[in-house]
Amino acid sequence: MTGPNGLGDLMRDPDETIRRMDDWAAGFAAKAQRYQAAQEQTERLRLTATSSDGAVSVTVGADGTVTDLTFSNKVKSFPLEELSRQILTTMRRAQAGIADRVAGVMAEQLGDEDRETRGLLLDNLRGRFPDPDEPDEQPPAAPGPVPPAPAGGAAAPQPPSRRPAPTDDEDNNPW
Repeated sequence: MTGPNGLGDLMRDPDETIRRMDDWAAGFAAKAQRYQAAQEQTERLRLTATSSDGAVSVTVGADGTVTDLTFSNKVKSFPLEELSRQILTTMRRAQAGIADRVAGVMAEQLGDEDRETRGLLLDNLRGRFPDPDEPDEQPPAAPGPVPPAPAGGAAAPQPPSRRPAPTDDEDNNPW
């Protein structure tokens, strides 16, 4: 590798070697700054969806976590099952927009850099937060069989009760 622009040329011209290394380091630092800016902008993303009747509004962050949940007075008359369904449906609608918004941030901050990495990240987000209007690939699993009641009228064994989650006052208490 001693032809033009090869290693041999760099060895003969130390100033050129230093210039190229400085250019490489500057390019690497600029790329790191663009990725840092993309990360910061992504962390500030918030997506909000509202149920079709306006009763429920859910805001999520770029990681899919719920950051805000609001209700209109309409929910006072909802059966609990309907309220639960509306919350989850609206949350999923908000989450479904995450991949597109992150893609926009990445395009703005990174341009065409690292297309493969971007594709993998966005595919992961689309897999985690699919469009709720698309049917599930797998139908929900049917509930398992109910075991028969024991003979002789004895009560069926109950599963062990779970300890309630600690409150804020208890979670750091070592005793």
